[in-house]
Amino acid sequence: MKRILVTGGAGFVGSHLCTRLIEEGNEVICLDNYFTGNKKNIVHLLENHFFELVRHDITEPYYAEVDEIYNLACPASPVHYQYNPIKTMKTSVMGAINSLGLAKRVNAKILQASTSEVYGDPKVHPQPESYWGNVNPIGTRSCYDEGKRAAETLFMDYHHQNRVKVKIIRIFNTYGPNMNPEDGRVVSNFIVQALRGEDITIFGNGTQTRSFQYVDDLVEGMIRMMNSRDGFLGPVNLGNPGEFTMLELADKIIELTGSSSKIIHLELPKDDPTQRKPLIDLAKKELNGWEPKVKLEEGLVKTIAYFDELLKEEKVLA
Repeated sequence: MKRILVTGGAGFVGSHLCTRLIEEGNEVICLDNYFTGNKKNIVHLLENHFFELVRHDITEPYYAEVDEIYNLACPASPVHYQYNPIKTMKTSVMGAINSLGLAKRVNAKILQASTSEVYGDPKVHPQPESYWGNVNPIGTRSCYDEGKRAAETLFMDYHHQNRVKVKIIRIFNTYGPNMNPEDGRVVSNFIVQALRGEDITIFGNGTQTRSFQYVDDLVEGMIRMMNSRDGFLGPVNLGNPGEFTMLELADKIIELTGSSSKIIHLELPKDDPTQRKPLIDLAKKELNGWEPKVKLEEGLVKTIAYFDELLKEEKVLA
């Protein structure tokens, strides 16, 4: 049994990670300030004696004896990270410093959940880990993009200067149950709009592409990265190389929900990437052949069922 700290553990990805780590027989400390996380996501774990929930903001130091740290704390959707951009940057930078400081003190291995946003609006397609990116440092998305880039720098510097055992992953678009219905991400947006019978809003002409991985595939990749050979630090892309346009995604969700929703087009937000697709050769090589297993339609069916239940509960409460 390992004692594992998950910052941002009540969030979308963090809650799935906590569940998997508990199922594997570990002791888990879940740290969250609930800015975007939700206690409902991990309520099923609260009766487990090896699960500990702590309300804490990672911009402040935290002290515990742990073997491993997964640093996931940071708003990850544009709606949330642009709401308080200074707080977003502080969470990425100060959160990294505090998490790395803890790892250094207790000699823990630490994984940084970075993002495909470090590539910005890429001029290289698909994106390999060697690509340095095309990021606007003063745009509306910069608090997240540059915050995550700075966190990667800190992780590598703590490793080189203090020999902290670090791992860095770059997460591409991920979806699944426990997503916030109001987080503004494209999958949750489209599903909620379709289930409510509202117009589905596509920004721009809808030809921009994304690749979508189901959350279970991501969690599997995260755990494999944490357990990968000592000399492999990353960064490594974790994403699904299957590429879809926004129009294709909207049509598929309308089909699966049986919705009468119509598609409307709005102005494309500033610095919104036109293409996003991971090259995952490195992950396949270093993470025991890791690659996404869940097909888009299969994952969408599970996610639609989750949101359908959530919206029904909202109606009952209303």
